[in-house]
Amino acid sequence: MKKSIKAALIQQAKTADVALNRTRLAEAVRAVTKEHHPDLIVLQELHDSLYFCQTESADNFDLAIEIPSAVTDDYAALAREADAVLVTSLFERRAPGLYHNTAVVFDRDGSMAGKYRKMHIPDDPAYYEKYYFTPGDLGFHPIDTSIGRLGVMVCWDQWYPEGARVMAMSGAELLIYPTAIGWESTDTPEEKERQLNAWITIQRSHAVANGIPVISVNRTGFEPDPSGVTNGITFWGHSFVAGPQGEILAMAPAESEWIKVVEIDMERTETVRRWWPFLRDRRIDAYTPILRRYND
Repeated sequence: MKKSIKAALIQQAKTADVALNRTRLAEAVRAVTKEHHPDLIVLQELHDSLYFCQTESADNFDLAIEIPSAVTDDYAALAREADAVLVTSLFERRAPGLYHNTAVVFDRDGSMAGKYRKMHIPDDPAYYEKYYFTPGDLGFHPIDTSIGRLGVMVCWDQWYPEGARVMAMSGAELLIYPTAIGWESTDTPEEKERQLNAWITIQRSHAVANGIPVISVNRTGFEPDPSGVTNGITFWGHSFVAGPQGEILAMAPAESEWIKVVEIDMERTETVRRWWPFLRDRRIDAYTPILRRYND
């Protein structure tokens, strides 16, 4: 890992026009590259389309792409043009009837450094992901890149300390979460605040518990429910970077698009882990019960 990296976070609203979404992303990448020359660029979850999981519709499987494909070739070329590591989030068609929610990481030379298939799949009102996505089968393995070892996971994975811990124990130097999460309009203001604070807190806790920085990139804007069953989702933005003690280095607003380049001091991990040696003091002889669903 470089002593410090410049990470660019791109938070956007999406439309039903996939080609337009891809064009706007490419324009954002080129703009931030021209001005700041980041080492790392992180996009949000399922950035090529609207968040189609609000409803269960077989037609939405037409949005999926094969990996590799012409689409991944375009993202590879974009990474090469930007001379940056690019973290994407794609709807993967692995085989007929077999689909994944997959993060693909491209290195600065345009090569595919690796991919991660989302492990934890939610199934809640307006988030019917189990209809679309097979749980990941690649495990929690960091992806080696020219700027370091990246622990990439996706959205719902961010609520589980086990995934973050395994990534850290496997040498991840940075945790990255492309995300699509927001509020349903019938939630009270107090409930909305609790949800947002919980989302920020759990990810900051991964930084603290593992002594490594965390990047989370969410979408913003309102997306209606095509079925009309719910009132749609207002994505709450708040993309952010936390340092290895959970300190907030930058955070986006809720209701607007946002592009931010954050300098992350990667040497702080060593310092913080010397101060707070959580990995040293883990009682690995006593954790067997965590492998059970519940300890009755």
